[in-house]
Amino acid sequence: MENLFQWRHFQGEIVLTCTRWYLRYALSYRDLEEMMIERGLSVDHTTIYRWVQRYAPELDKRSQPYLKQTNDSWRVDETYVKVRGRWMYLYRAVDSSGQTLDFLLNQTRSTRVAKRFFRKVLGRSHIAAPRVINVDKNGCYIGAVRDLKKAGLLPEKCKRRPSRYMNNMVEQDHRFMKRRIKPGLGFSSYPTAWRTIRAYEVMHMIRKGQIMGADKGNIKAQNQFIAEFVWFRRVSQRLNFDLPACMDFAGIICNTTVCFTPT
Repeated sequence: MENLFQWRHFQGEIVLTCTRWYLRYALSYRDLEEMMIERGLSVDHTTIYRWVQRYAPELDKRSQPYLKQTNDSWRVDETYVKVRGRWMYLYRAVDSSGQTLDFLLNQTRSTRVAKRFFRKVLGRSHIAAPRVINVDKNGCYIGAVRDLKKAGLLPEKCKRRPSRYMNNMVEQDHRFMKRRIKPGLGFSSYPTAWRTIRAYEVMHMIRKGQIMGADKGNIKAQNQFIAEFVWFRRVSQRLNFDLPACMDFAGIICNTTVCFTPT
């Protein structure tokens, strides 16, 4: 894992901390720049932006094998995201317990895009085949479910249930994404939006306890997963502390001088 941070001006611990804080909390890049200055570290907000764009997709990629199995009752809905001054559709799906299934950002809302989204969800190894799919009254889902049943990708007994109140759970779940996107005032391009939203979603899944061994509310276990299983193990080796007991990287940045030395 050492080469993941190769040629970076700052140590991996600093890169990891800034990336995790940006994805987890409602902070802008300039907020993080000020927070690092308060801790004696001068790092420009554009540098933090580049770190997020480089390492955020790694969080999504490396988290997939550790996601818990979901149930067979889906809630599917779309919300809006502004990209370069234009509104785009963010398709999102959760199960009946609120666990995130998958997500997709697209410029349009159509049957073709709905089918693409369902195929993406069904391609995940931790997703159970749906017994029922709760959607709003958007007509795009009618053709999507019908065509996927004909193709054998959805079970014949799977029901499409157009019920608005049943989708309250996924609509409430949209709030996390809106709260995270708002400080940045939208995105400058589609690639930037997609890379960032992927990491927002995965961080939200970690926060909800969807990672095996890192239950909801167990912040230390969640941070341990991000540092030890997702990125690298060398933090505990360099700083010589017990990783499970000391995964508060805010404390590391505040209290450990070794983290302030550029490499």
